[in-house]
Amino acid sequence: MTTDAELLSELTQRQADIVGIVGERGYATLEALAGRFNVSMQSVRRDIIQLDRLGLIQRFHGGAGPSDSTIRLGYHEKRSRSAEAKARIGKAAAAMVPVGAAIFLDVGTTVEAVAENLRGRRAGIRVFTSSLATGMILAGEPDLELHIFGGISRGPDGSLTGPATVAGILSIRFDLAFIGYSGFDDDGTVMDYDLDKIAVKKAAIQRADSTILVGDKSKFDRHAIAHVVAPQAASRLVSDGPPPAQLAEIFVSSGLEVVVA
Repeated sequence: MTTDAELLSELTQRQADIVGIVGERGYATLEALAGRFNVSMQSVRRDIIQLDRLGLIQRFHGGAGPSDSTIRLGYHEKRSRSAEAKARIGKAAAAMVPVGAAIFLDVGTTVEAVAENLRGRRAGIRVFTSSLATGMILAGEPDLELHIFGGISRGPDGSLTGPATVAGILSIRFDLAFIGYSGFDDDGTVMDYDLDKIAVKKAAIQRADSTILVGDKSKFDRHAIAHVVAPQAASRLVSDGPPPAQLAEIFVSSGLEVVVA
């Protein structure tokens, strides 16, 4: 079986650099990559097609983003580096859940940290989720009512998506929705990659009285592929550090409260 390291050793220097850029930034356009390497967009497109076939990145219209394999390349390092930050975010976000609330928990490791901090709560909380991983974290909690929406399982994170998932979410009214994300557009709009997962996020946001965004500070400097929600449509953003000045200004003007855990 070919390992990730062996795959990388077989790439050209430009292809290896593209993998690194996508892993660092989260998304890169054809135009930006062509300018970075001073080659034609067609040359970069051929590199991206090859890297997509190898599973090292994922090809999107007009550019490339990370695949599961890209994430795995630095998984243990990233996990050890961000575990404490995610734990702090999870603790701060979970403290925002009032007694008797009905909440939605999105997919992702930061939202899972929120779930971890809901364990042992004696508050009669009703939790609805589209995440099998979150369901396992909260399964068996005696004073918590757990609902897992049906759907199609996508990816290693146990995300549930599809028409059944969206329909189930749209039938419920949430007090709070905790939403993960991958980055921001230049105007502060929250972004992510997977369109099916984004449809689930949007449905939950639509049915929630308040939306709380959760993500570590590295996401402030990243773009992704598609919009999830405008900053003025969310209530709070919980992170482990403050946003850069430009984003902070946008958030203030949009009425989005930033909570630094």
